[in-house]
Amino acid sequence: MRYAFYISPDEDDPLSAAAERWLGGNPFTGETHALQAAGDFDAAELTVLTADPRRYGFHGTLKAPFELAAGTSESQLLDVFDAFAGERVSFEIPKMVLGQLGPFFALVPAGDCPELQDLANETVRRFSPFRAPLSEADIARRKPEQLGDVMRRNLLEWGYPYVFENFRFHMTLTGPVPVERQTAMRTLLEQSFAPFIDKPLTVASLSLFVEPERGAPFTVHSLLPLGGTSKRKMA
Repeated sequence: MRYAFYISPDEDDPLSAAAERWLGGNPFTGETHALQAAGDFDAAELTVLTADPRRYGFHGTLKAPFELAAGTSESQLLDVFDAFAGERVSFEIPKMVLGQLGPFFALVPAGDCPELQDLANETVRRFSPFRAPLSEADIARRKPEQLGDVMRRNLLEWGYPYVFENFRFHMTLTGPVPVERQTAMRTLLEQSFAPFIDKPLTVASLSLFVEPERGAPFTVHSLLPLGGTSKRKMA
């Protein structure tokens, strides 16, 4: 079992519905459905290009997937999660845009958002005691030899290279898209997510996702409102 802390819209949020249509999966229910041809893409190609974000569930990462450390338990993790969510306050990312991280497409903030950076930093720190050290295979998968000194230290100390000053929030929409298909993909995504591009994104809750076993789809375990009375939502 692995756990991860994400920002994800509520199950009944229009952005969740748009992401479910695009990815063909609902992380709240675990249900999937076949994709249809769209734009210049047939159903088979879209299914391949969205496989990774479909498995992980639509989200933006705050604390990357981790196994529980020895001597800790899920119930302890949930107790700290309750307390942490209650201490935080909701905020708004002023504008989200369609971005590209190498060959991947994602919804990303148009500029800096100090409240988002602070939430990400504190999520990493608060739940670090629950994270088991990475295995040698997990470290190798991140290709540490290709990382700079700071990101390599982050990987070993925090379990993920892209934290603190290297954090870049993104809500992934595709796996790697071949260069010759990127223009068509951008056009299709701009159409599919038009209601959410160049618009603010309210962050009012924090989600705990789980992966029952390696390679299995991630699903929502709990979703808690920031600064509100705990109303844990179980998938």
